[in-house]
Order: sequence, then C-alpha cells, then structure tokens
Amino acid sequence: MIELLSYDFVQFAILATLILAGIHAYLGYHVVSRGVIFVDLSLAQASALGATVAFCLGVRNGTITYLVSLLFTLAGAFIISVARTRDERVPQEAFIGIVYAAATAVPVLLLSHHAEGAELLHHMIAGSLLTVTPHELVKIAILYAALGLFFFRYRHRFDTISRNRAQAVAQGWNLVWWDFLFYAAFALVVTSSVAIAGVLLVFALLVIPPVTALLVTTRPVARLALGWTIGVAGALAGVAASVSLDLPAGPSIITTLATLLVVTALGLRLVRR
Repeated sequence: MIELLSYDFVQFAILATLILAGIHAYLGYHVVSRGVIFVDLSLAQASALGATVAFCLGVRNGTITYLVSLLFTLAGAFIISVARTRDERVPQEAFIGIVYAAATAVPVLLLSHHAEGAELLHHMIAGSLLTVTPHELVKIAILYAALGLFFFRYRHRFDTISRNRAQAVAQGWNLVWWDFLFYAAFALVVTSSVAIAGVLLVFALLVIPPVTALLVTTRPVARLALGWTIGVAGALAGVAASVSLDLPAGPSIITTLATLLVVTALGLRLVRR
C-alpha cells in the first residue's frame, strides 16, 4: 500500500480529492441549509449536457468544451435562481428536478447512436480521478481559491440567505440577484469538478459530508468544520481503497462517505439510548 502511494498518479488523485472535498463541503453546507439538496446533481448534469453537445458538434478542444459546459451550467443556475416563486406555489426543488431530468435525457438521445457514446456517458457519471493531470490540479486550485475568497468576502450575506431567508427579505436584499451569484459561482465549481470527478462523486462530496455533520451538531461553525473533516477523511480513505483493491476511485469514495454517514447515524443512536 505504501509503495502504491509513491506513484505520481496516486498523489495527483489525492491532491484532487483534497481540493474537491474542501470547496464542496462548504457549498454543501449552504445547499443543505437552503434545502435544495439536488441542485448540485442538476447543475452537474447540465455541465455534462454541455460537454455532450460540444462532443456531438465535433469539438475536441478542452478549453472550448469547458466553456460550452460552463454556458449550459450557468443557464441551469439562472433557471434555478429565478424559479423560486414568491408564493412558493411550485417548490424550487421541482424546477431543480426538471433541469436534472432534461439534462439527463438529452445526452442519452444525442449519444444513443454514437460509437463512443457509452464510454463518454460512463466518464461523465463516474469520472476518472486517477488520470488527473498536474495542469488540471493547478487550474482547479487557482479557480477554487478565487471562489473561496469570493464566498469569504460575502459570507455573512450568503449565510443569512441560506439559514434565514425571511431575515434576508426583511433586509431588502435582491434575493434573485444574490441567488444567481451563488449558483453562478456554484456552476463554475461544478463544471470544473465534473470534468475530473464525474457527476456522482461531485454530488456525494457536496451532500454526504454536510448531512453527516448536521446529524452531530446544528452549530454553523461546527457543522462546517466537521463537514470538511468528513469530506477529506472519506476522500482519502476512498482513494486508498481504490488503489489497494484496484477499484474505480469515484465509486470507492462515494461508498466510503456513505459508510461514514451510516456509522455516524448508528453511533449517535446508540449514544442517545
């Protein structure tokens, strides 16, 4: 096992998981607080739809494919940010589900008669962490650091909107605008993450750590810190299991995170009894 960790591709995969776990644990805190659990899955699938459209148009340039994916993800972010009706006749989660369903169905149709369709669909869903390159690592590290500064700068406003929307309305803030800013930054993260980790792992890193943390504590700072800890620990353990057992990295990390969630829930139940 120690010998396997000395390989460059394993070290790159570990670094990628640490970067992904860090930013997604923070975004997951807001997603869980807002009650829009499937927004990440929806935007991730919109990103995959953009990559599929670029592929079907014959685009093989990575930068152009990324920009097309980002355009589709931003479109999904815009729809979700303006979809919340004032009287909440239709829950926002319904629009999130519609975006997800449409963004899932269209790639299947576009790739149904393509020779490389099945392989591309598998890559978009499962990702390929063990093939991440140093260039990709540097790119997402710089991007996520910049977005981290953005979220830190407006942390109070985003936190208020996520945890107490009524108070934000009373303050007179333009919630459509601030929601769009949040989801647009979210779209940047998702587009970059899906290209490396795939739709399922991105969703798992976003939802499972903060949900596990919420089972333990409701204090915001403690929730955030514990979510980061769980995300990093689950990602590292998942990569180690993947390398030692010769298993796909993404599903290994997802299974590890889910196991941590189950163990935490059972442990808390035993303690409370």
